[in-house]
Amino acid sequence: MALELEDRVVLVTGASRNIGRAIAVAMAQHGADVVVHVAQDKRSGEETAAAVRAAGRRAVVVSGDLSSPEGAARAVQEASAVFGRLDFVVNNAAVRPEAPFASLTYDEWRRVLGVCLDSVFLVSQAALPYLKQSDHAAIVNIGGLTGHTGAAHRAHVVTAKAGLIGLTKAMAHELAPDITVNIVSPGLIQTERLGETAKRPHHHATRTNLAGRRGLPKEVAGAVAYLCGPLARYITGQTIHVNGGAHLG
Repeated sequence: MALELEDRVVLVTGASRNIGRAIAVAMAQHGADVVVHVAQDKRSGEETAAAVRAAGRRAVVVSGDLSSPEGAARAVQEASAVFGRLDFVVNNAAVRPEAPFASLTYDEWRRVLGVCLDSVFLVSQAALPYLKQSDHAAIVNIGGLTGHTGAAHRAHVVTAKAGLIGLTKAMAHELAPDITVNIVSPGLIQTERLGETAKRPHHHATRTNLAGRRGLPKEVAGAVAYLCGPLARYITGQTIHVNGGAHLG
């Protein structure tokens, strides 16, 4: 495999497992050193870091709440300090609880928007001084199928992911031509679910795709690695769907 990202540095938020871990490993396989962010689960973060090292690259784990300006700034500063540079930011951190709209509380609403949308604004803004020093900078935001199709019991998640589309377009306008900004939007991906998202999502009962199977985290990660690579410098402000044809956007 060509190491087109060799000696570059990427910060992957929400990289403790599933898609985040797959992204961290894929970036390492393409040559990048990886800063693995986790909210609290440092053990899982270290497992991701070990997988990065097994791929032949350096890794470090940082933790914290990215929905606060202080937490986001600290994570970015630690990321850049360890390896002395920052070329890519992959905003993957997310929570996806479910609740009927009628009983959804404001605190639940704000928590989801804080993790899924506010953190993207805060981390990306904090990273700008470092990204501007790179000759190959990219921001990749991880969206979601329901941000395009809607879904029951996910008003907060749908709103956050739809807002991410607008934020990405605005950032692409302002940061061009030096920094590309895109979305990779997964749908129906085979992942391990824990805690509040352990149950099968309500909308999965009626969701199908043309591929006839669930996607793999590494298939999402492949799209992310491509958008950070040299052949994607002419792509910005776009949403790349990885959903097996569940939504043709």
